[in-house]
Amino acid sequence: MQQVTGQKVQVAYVDQGYTGENAAYAAAVHDIDLQVIAKPEGQTGFVLLPRRWVVERSFGWAARFRRLARDYERLALTMQQFHFLAFVTLLLAKGVFRATSP
Repeated sequence: MQQVTGQKVQVAYVDQGYTGENAAYAAAVHDIDLQVIAKPEGQTGFVLLPRRWVVERSFGWAARFRRLARDYERLALTMQQFHFLAFVTLLLAKGVFRATSP
Protein backbone atom coordinates (compact mmCIF):
# COMPACT_ATOMS: atom_id res chain seq x y z
CA MET A 1 0.00 0.00 0.00
CA GLN A 2 2.86 2.37 0.80
CA GLN A 3 4.30 1.91 -2.68
CA VAL A 4 0.97 2.81 -4.29
CA THR A 5 0.14 5.86 -2.17
CA GLY A 6 3.66 7.14 -1.64
CA GLN A 7 2.90 7.52 2.06
CA LYS A 8 4.43 5.54 4.88
CA VAL A 9 3.61 4.58 8.43
CA GLN A 10 5.23 7.04 10.82
CA VAL A 11 3.80 6.00 14.19
CA ALA A 12 2.63 2.57 15.35
CA TYR A 13 0.55 2.34 18.52
CA VAL A 14 1.23 -1.07 20.05
CA ASP A 15 0.39 -2.93 23.24
CA GLN A 16 2.84 -4.32 25.76
CA GLY A 17 3.49 -7.40 23.64
CA TYR A 18 5.70 -5.32 21.34
CA THR A 19 8.25 -4.04 23.82
CA GLY A 20 11.05 -6.46 22.95
CA GLU A 21 14.17 -6.05 20.88
CA ASN A 22 12.64 -7.63 17.76
CA ALA A 23 9.85 -5.07 17.60
CA ALA A 24 12.25 -2.20 18.25
CA TYR A 25 14.61 -3.44 15.55
CA ALA A 26 11.84 -3.90 12.97
CA ALA A 27 10.49 -0.42 13.73
CA ALA A 28 13.96 1.12 13.43
CA VAL A 29 14.59 -0.60 10.09
CA HIS A 30 11.38 0.86 8.66
CA ASP A 31 11.80 4.23 10.41
CA ILE A 32 8.61 3.81 12.47
CA ASP A 33 8.10 5.35 15.90
CA LEU A 34 6.69 2.70 18.28
CA GLN A 35 4.43 4.08 20.98
CA VAL A 36 3.56 1.44 23.56
CA ILE A 37 0.10 1.84 25.09
CA ALA A 38 0.32 0.19 28.51
CA LYS A 39 -2.03 -0.20 31.44
CA PRO A 40 -1.06 1.85 34.50
CA GLU A 41 1.02 -0.07 37.06
CA GLY A 42 -1.08 -1.94 39.60
CA GLN A 43 -4.32 -1.40 37.68
CA THR A 44 -6.68 -4.37 37.52
CA GLY A 45 -9.85 -4.82 35.52
CA PHE A 46 -10.98 -2.74 32.57
CA VAL A 47 -9.05 0.42 31.77
CA LEU A 48 -9.84 2.64 28.79
CA LEU A 49 -6.52 3.15 27.04
CA PRO A 50 -5.85 5.88 24.47
CA ARG A 51 -5.78 4.76 20.82
CA ARG A 52 -6.53 1.16 21.83
CA TRP A 53 -10.11 1.50 20.59
CA VAL A 54 -8.81 1.83 17.02
CA VAL A 55 -7.25 -1.63 17.19
CA GLU A 56 -10.27 -3.19 18.91
CA ARG A 57 -12.62 -1.65 16.34
CA SER A 58 -10.49 -3.07 13.52
CA PHE A 59 -10.58 -6.55 15.08
CA GLY A 60 -14.35 -6.21 15.38
CA TRP A 61 -14.62 -5.37 11.69
CA ALA A 62 -12.42 -8.33 10.75
CA ALA A 63 -14.51 -10.70 12.88
CA ARG A 64 -17.40 -10.24 10.44
CA PHE A 65 -15.46 -12.17 7.79
CA ARG A 66 -16.24 -15.87 8.22
CA ARG A 67 -12.93 -17.01 6.75
CA LEU A 68 -11.01 -15.10 9.43
CA ALA A 69 -13.00 -16.56 12.34
CA ARG A 70 -10.75 -19.62 12.54
CA ASP A 71 -7.31 -20.40 11.23
CA TYR A 72 -7.80 -23.33 8.85
CA GLU A 73 -4.96 -22.37 6.55
CA ARG A 74 -1.81 -24.46 6.25
CA LEU A 75 0.34 -21.52 5.21
CA ALA A 76 0.65 -18.32 7.23
CA LEU A 77 0.89 -16.36 3.98
CA THR A 78 -2.62 -17.51 3.02
CA MET A 79 -4.09 -16.19 6.26
CA GLN A 80 -2.14 -12.95 5.83
CA GLN A 81 -3.62 -12.47 2.36
CA PHE A 82 -7.16 -13.12 3.65
CA HIS A 83 -6.64 -10.41 6.28
CA PHE A 84 -5.34 -8.04 3.61
CA LEU A 85 -8.34 -8.78 1.40
CA ALA A 86 -10.77 -8.26 4.29
CA PHE A 87 -9.34 -4.87 5.22
CA VAL A 88 -9.17 -3.70 1.60
CA THR A 89 -12.85 -4.65 1.30
CA LEU A 90 -13.67 -2.69 4.46
CA LEU A 91 -11.72 0.37 3.34
CA LEU A 92 -13.33 0.33 -0.10
CA ALA A 93 -16.78 0.12 1.47
CA LYS A 94 -15.98 3.13 3.67
CA GLY A 95 -14.77 5.16 0.69
CA VAL A 96 -11.24 5.57 1.99
CA PHE A 97 -9.72 5.16 -1.45
CA ARG A 98 -10.88 8.07 -3.55
CA ALA A 99 -9.96 8.69 -7.14
CA THR A 100 -7.46 11.48 -7.60
CA SER A 101 -7.00 13.44 -10.76
CA PRO A 102 -3.63 12.98 -12.50
